[in-house]
Amino acid sequence: MNSIRNLLAGTALAAGALLTAGTVFSLASAQTTTTTPPPGGPHGWHHHHGPGFLYSKLGLTDQQKAEIKTIMQTNGPQLKTLHEQLFANSSKLRQTQPNDPNYSNVVSQVTSANATLHQQIDTLKANVRQEIFGKLTTAQQTQLQALEAQMAARHAAGGPRGAGAAPPAT
Repeated sequence: MNSIRNLLAGTALAAGALLTAGTVFSLASAQTTTTTPPPGGPHGWHHHHGPGFLYSKLGLTDQQKAEIKTIMQTNGPQLKTLHEQLFANSSKLRQTQPNDPNYSNVVSQVTSANATLHQQIDTLKANVRQEIFGKLTTAQQTQLQALEAQMAARHAAGGPRGAGAAPPAT
């Protein structure tokens, strides 16, 4: 009698484990089949510790904030389009299997297209940075350069705030 109970309990546990695993796999595959990238690219333009975060530390005037917002809104759609093209290329590469006879051609096409897209993105971001920099006072430019140096040092130390650093005060 005990062995039948053990057998039934083991079977029920195994069925539960299979059901749970099946649910996890179906959820995972549903998440990987999505085709829309997050807004503004994978991390968005205003990442928590990116330029927007640094600009907020400069004591900008309302006029400067409005000018920077206009610059970002003017260039945002083009940057978004470039990021969407990168995402589409990545999807194309992920959907092509390594045993596909055209796999090498797809890899070559995607890497070539992505190199051009990355160049366009870097140029656009540099132009935006230069345009915003021109809207800052000399003191704000100096402060921004110091903040960028600090951010680079923290990044080199192991992340946005550095390894083991306390989160920033809000």
